[in-house]
Amino acid sequence: MKHQIVREDLLPLDQYARERRDHGRRIAEVKKQRRLSVGPDATFYFENFETMWFQIHEMLHIEKGGDEQVAGELEAYNPLIPNGRELVATMMIEIPDPDRRAAVLAKLGGIEETVTLTIDGDTINGVPEEDADRTNANGKASSVQFIHFPFTDAQAAAFQNLGADIVLSLTHSEYRHMAGLAEDIRVALSSDFD
Repeated sequence: MKHQIVREDLLPLDQYARERRDHGRRIAEVKKQRRLSVGPDATFYFENFETMWFQIHEMLHIEKGGDEQVAGELEAYNPLIPNGRELVATMMIEIPDPDRRAAVLAKLGGIEETVTLTIDGDTINGVPEEDADRTNANGKASSVQFIHFPFTDAQAAAFQNLGADIVLSLTHSEYRHMAGLAEDIRVALSSDFD
């Protein structure tokens, strides 16, 4: 499994533009097995090489920055590809109403520090991506957070066991929710381990 996208992995942009719908459909199927809602407002999208490959192509397609843009996109998105002993998720607070979203986010400062993944009773603390501070000085959380879950060899093996009891939790004082991983999600995410 590849853990980093390099220039040679990218399609010429004119080719990508012609094939964009097909790639979009393929990635939509991949993402279905990598998505978990936790409570009413938080959704975790577990990333991998394919989802980041698509994201980079989408950014290049939309922004049209040409070859000069490629290095920045690789730098931004490569850290979100699991390294073989971790899972990486984009956590999104998804609230359509802008007023309610602003009010909720104003209370969720530090939520990125309260994410855990528990496998058969063994808890892994989520580690927020260090690319930017995602809670501002006033305690307002960003609606998008990037969370790494570092695994030991034993934890990775336990995660891959059929029927493992896996729970993703948020324990923020203003947002306490948990959700179990369905077996199809566990199987899909198991492929992220070497």
